Amino acid sequence: MGYIIVVSAPVILFIMIVALAFYLLGRATGRRQSSTAPQYFGPPVPPPQEKSPEV
Repeated sequence: MGYIIVVSAPVILFIMIVALAFYLLGRATGRRQSSTAPQYFGPPVPPPQEKSPEV
């Protein structure tokens, strides 16, 4: 015996709208956090040294 699963079009549309809302909210939250908390992957690069003129 097999089971028949019936999913109506409004349920599919609702799930797609909810998924899009979560995607947009998550993207906005990530962009807001990235501007306030930068990611540090290692020590900062030292500034370039000026070469003194050879006399």
